[in-house]
Amino acid sequence: MGYEIVVFLGPTLSVADAREHLDALYLTPAGNGDIVRAVIEHAPSAIALIDGVFAQSPAVRHKEILWAMSRGVRVYGVSSMGAVRAAELTEYGMGGYGMVFRWYRRTSLADDADVAVAMAPAQLGSFPLGDALIDIRLTLKKAMRERIIGRQLQVTLERLARSIHYTERSFGKLISIAAEHGISSRELRALDLWLVSGKRKQKEADAIGLLALLSSNSFEMKKRSEPRSFELTEAFAYDMEYYNLTDILLDPDHH
Repeated sequence: MGYEIVVFLGPTLSVADAREHLDALYLTPAGNGDIVRAVIEHAPSAIALIDGVFAQSPAVRHKEILWAMSRGVRVYGVSSMGAVRAAELTEYGMGGYGMVFRWYRRTSLADDADVAVAMAPAQLGSFPLGDALIDIRLTLKKAMRERIIGRQLQVTLERLARSIHYTERSFGKLISIAAEHGISSRELRALDLWLVSGKRKQKEADAIGLLALLSSNSFEMKKRSEPRSFELTEAFAYDMEYYNLTDILLDPDHH
């Protein structure tokens, strides 16, 4: 069955909220082979890569994104793994959107883990179990601008947040560790209360922005692009063999 747009989505935004902005086929966070499989099984004209797996299983490969584009599928990245891959593949035709994507484009040594969060299993909805470092940093800057915390505390909290492994990183964990480091309980309480309504959710905002753009009737992103050249390497074919996709990858007439 064909779908106009396929979206790989997980902890950045719930599927229910995403559907308010774009009617599409929503799949769980992408891993190695999932984009190839989506092209083969669903024949979309466009793919929006928002979330992907990081450490628990192999991540989505650059080469499979290039393969999808070689078949005329437009591929866009935003917010999380999508922003990372889009920043890496802009010169090859992958589209990027949003502040997080632009940050990765201009920050050559940015860590992929800055957008990573622990998430529930796919069968339970892939909802987030923590907060991404990039959202924490933007939130702390906002708190400083609104005079909830001072500049020195902002810097200290950013440093502490970076020291927490992404699988455990959250505002709650950050405030707990800050208290253990002797930071004023009064300042931490003020920040904790402000966080109820003051958080920056840039990853979520970027995702909504791309979905809204893709839903626009006047926008041309949803149409298939012209097929691109693609060099099938032995390493990529071997990688895809595990997923029983190699024969299709080698068939230039398969659509």
